[in-house]
Amino acid sequence: MKSTEFITIKPVALVLVMLATVGCGGGTSPEADLATLVDGGEHEGEHDEHGESSIVRMDTAAIERLGLRIATAGPQELEVTTELPGEVQVNGDRMAHVAPRVGGVVREVHASLGDAVTRGKLLAVLESRELADAKAAFLAATERMKLAEATYLREERLWEEKVSSEQDYLDARKGRAESRIELRTAEQKLLALGISQSQLSQMPNQHDAALTHYRLTVPFDGTVIDRHITIGETVPAGTTVFTVADLSTVWIDLSVYQKDIGSVLEGQTVRVETPHGDEVDLSIDFVQPLVGEDTRTAMARIIASNSEGIWHPGCFVTAKVTTSATEVGVVVPVTAVIRMEDGDDVIFVETDDGFEMRPMVLGKRTRERVEVVSGLEPGERYVAAGGFSLKADLGKDAFGDGHGH
Repeated sequence: MKSTEFITIKPVALVLVMLATVGCGGGTSPEADLATLVDGGEHEGEHDEHGESSIVRMDTAAIERLGLRIATAGPQELEVTTELPGEVQVNGDRMAHVAPRVGGVVREVHASLGDAVTRGKLLAVLESRELADAKAAFLAATERMKLAEATYLREERLWEEKVSSEQDYLDARKGRAESRIELRTAEQKLLALGISQSQLSQMPNQHDAALTHYRLTVPFDGTVIDRHITIGETVPAGTTVFTVADLSTVWIDLSVYQKDIGSVLEGQTVRVETPHGDEVDLSIDFVQPLVGEDTRTAMARIIASNSEGIWHPGCFVTAKVTTSATEVGVVVPVTAVIRMEDGDDVIFVETDDGFEMRPMVLGKRTRERVEVVSGLEPGERYVAAGGFSLKADLGKDAFGDGHGH
């Protein structure tokens, strides 16, 4: 009887044989069979529908090293916001349309579009026949007043000395009064044309050529934002040739929809996105009480400081304003939510086995917080910040790198 021989296969050899067999015949992956052999058929990590292990295990030292912030889920007040379209406008209280008060021909232009100008700076000089006539009338009235005053003083002296008759004295007094009225009329006309009192006092000493010159000056410090004037053209009286604006402040006019009118109030803080992509908290200064017939919206105005030049009139902006606040069962910071490649939102929840990547259904949200409709219960602890480090750790596990915590 032939004896039976027993062949003993060492565990390492057995593993190699299994790997070779699986590699040639297809079926399950060699890594899976190897795990079955080594772990006795049980996987240490669980895998979710994303193809990644859904559990990350790490000790306290690793948590501190990664800077994970753990929070407890619970109810919070969630502010509901709405977005309002708006436009940056020049501050109408600090804008001037500079126009000549008399017609004339442009002889000099001293400012260009975009120039920063100060109060009293000369913008342009016009040659005006109307102004020349007004100045000539004023100078003539001035001389007649001097003559009438001298005549009156002489007649008054002669009448007191009984040399002249009382009638001559009264006629001289009347002539002085009429000359004074005429001078005052000519003076008021020039003042109405923009001639200052100091210029009036210097006028008798000016050269005749200067009598035709009409000077356009800046009313306050600002920037030339519009110009319609060229040398040699004839400019009618009242025609705007320069627009000067003080851009240190601007208006931001927001359109408020009918449904939000009761929620947008004067003094309320809103978050406005700048044309450069930044966000600034500003306060509403005025809410228009009337609704536009065409747009069916009201206007909320913000007077914003523009010392750094971040606001450009004409630019469109969007403002976020809080319209209501409600108590929500579970609210988490937006930093806790991770968007997966397939579009699912997940949060890492702390369990007895480790941090579990759990899908979430989200609801209302603000810029900083979001409502969790399902997937997270009140009292559960979750990763409020730093979840991307855990997601990256799961990615390593999916490629066979394992956990090093």
